[in-house]
Amino acid sequence: MAKSLIHQHGIRAFSAQRFDASSRTSDACWVVEEETLTIDVEDIGAYTLMWTPTEPVAAPCGFTPEDGVLGRDGVPEALALAAGFAFTEGLFSSIEDIRSLAVCPDNRGLVRLALADPECALVRRRNVVVGSSCGICGGRERVEDVLRGIPPVGDTLRLDCTRLDDIMATMRQRQAVWLATGGTHAAAIFDGEGRVRVLAEDLGRHNALDKAIGQCLLAGIPLAGCGTALTSRITLEMASKAARAGLELIAAVSATTSLAIEVTERFGITLCGFVRNGRATAFTHGRRLRAGDVATDFGQLCKPLHIA
Repeated sequence: MAKSLIHQHGIRAFSAQRFDASSRTSDACWVVEEETLTIDVEDIGAYTLMWTPTEPVAAPCGFTPEDGVLGRDGVPEALALAAGFAFTEGLFSSIEDIRSLAVCPDNRGLVRLALADPECALVRRRNVVVGSSCGICGGRERVEDVLRGIPPVGDTLRLDCTRLDDIMATMRQRQAVWLATGGTHAAAIFDGEGRVRVLAEDLGRHNALDKAIGQCLLAGIPLAGCGTALTSRITLEMASKAARAGLELIAAVSATTSLAIEVTERFGITLCGFVRNGRATAFTHGRRLRAGDVATDFGQLCKPLHIA
């Protein structure tokens, strides 16, 4: 039976046996940590997420719109995930809609969120456990529930297509837990200059994006005119989270789904998959990407960028 040997933030070392055709050896293997974080939203319900805490949960910490982050420097990861999840879930639309947000002092796995007006929240599920790979449950009719209340994104971002590889490389270099375990996803928020403003990683791709969005919300970093880079595939829920945050460009190292393409086309988001080795495939709104000084349109070929 595997035995936990060492525990650091986000990773654990377990005893294991390695086999090949001729031998068996004992070794210690780093694996990504999986824990629960419950977000208790007053007058609405509780949401339990399977997540990876990549930093220590500080002694009592919280947030109010009037005072900002309380109790420590920077944005605590648990608060960022709670804020990002509640925002992309549709429970609030601006940071001023929060009355208070705090990690419970008696239970570091519990975050309490109070909204200024709970009746304004767009509630599509409550009192649920959201798995690390969980997306949207239900039939095609649930799609409109997910997209309800989201306006089209802005159109100010223009980016040299060669910057996408630089963003991906920066993201990989900063993924401490992935470098140790190979078991996490990451999401980065980058600005119109291609500079990575925030980075988050987690075993769940949804959590990583929610952490990054939540960190921007609580730190007062504008999301307008920004994009997101992902290590995961792009699904309906990943696209809808980006749309609700007003992000203009999604760039992912992996593939996309048909519904993600439909959503990004609808809300005016540039969607790029297979961003690797100097190439990317833009499925929607390729006008935001430039090759040299030339802006591209959907359906045109731009080297080294491939517009599908």
